[in-house]
Amino acid sequence: MRMFRNDYSEGAAPEIMAALVATNDEQTVGYTEGDAHCERARELIRSACGRNDVDVEFCIGGTSANVIGVTGLLRDWEGAVCTPDAHINVHETGAVAACGRTVLPTDDRDGFLTPEAAERVWRFQTSTGRHMTRPGCVYISNTTELGGVWDRKRFDAICGWADGHDLPVFLDGARLGSGLTSPAAGGLTLEHIAERCGAFYLGGTKNGMLMGEAMVISDPRLREAFPYLQKERGGLLAKGRLLGVQFETAFAPSADGGEALYWRLARHANECALRLRAGMRELGFEPYGDSASNQQFFVMAPAQRDAFEAACGCETFYELPDGQVVARFVCSWATGEADVDELLALAATLA
Repeated sequence: MRMFRNDYSEGAAPEIMAALVATNDEQTVGYTEGDAHCERARELIRSACGRNDVDVEFCIGGTSANVIGVTGLLRDWEGAVCTPDAHINVHETGAVAACGRTVLPTDDRDGFLTPEAAERVWRFQTSTGRHMTRPGCVYISNTTELGGVWDRKRFDAICGWADGHDLPVFLDGARLGSGLTSPAAGGLTLEHIAERCGAFYLGGTKNGMLMGEAMVISDPRLREAFPYLQKERGGLLAKGRLLGVQFETAFAPSADGGEALYWRLARHANECALRLRAGMRELGFEPYGDSASNQQFFVMAPAQRDAFEAACGCETFYELPDGQVVARFVCSWATGEADVDELLALAATLA
């Protein structure tokens, strides 16, 4: 049975691999500045964003992108406002704190950062002036840690709050492809994100590439800091052309005039995940949260979880007070409908 543990278990989409092989014998300048593939990828991404005035930089992975992006937006005495389950607060081994910056979690519980909760953090952290860490940026992710998809209304609300407090918004886009191709996106577009965020990135690692993220930066402080922080913090890839080739291929215009490969891969993963969600619900498994993305979460007994984990490598996200657990299943660009149906056939024996 195919694994449903994450969306980066496979290598890369065939189109990405073919492009890497086809360009393998080329000699390039190294790193990313002046590399023809990186420069072409930058132009394609700027075009997709509808902005020619932004910097496009390439990172090796999500943790590196988050560390460089968040710390580059903050001064020593500032912190990032985020949800308690935010990746920078839970799943990155204190990487932001290790760089001398502070994370300021709210009391939001569903993965979405709300203006009301952010305001409470702001008021508390600024209540005694220089004696407390001052909020310096807002961190959100699309999709959220629980697979939640930001729509335009919710996104504009937190961006409006941030604007009112003169704070840049940093969007972790490790699964941005999934978020923007989800039926729950509600009018949120890449162009709108590029207009409102100080910085964000388009995740490649979790959307059909071997590795890599493309960060789009409009905030002047981060535009200046990024090249130096990337080198200082071990995030600069000497063979930068590997990142350029992948994003160049992912965002190249489709020969048939349809969506670029980047969006097709993400949309396919979503469709498989929603097929899985519908099937699991029919079998009586209760979804945890309201995910319309390629990550799906279900409440189940530990014995059911153990059986799923042995068969397809799903992960346990939470242990609930009543003894049940929340298990995560993730679909990728490589998941097929037959794979989903095979998993559902197993689920039928465990329901």
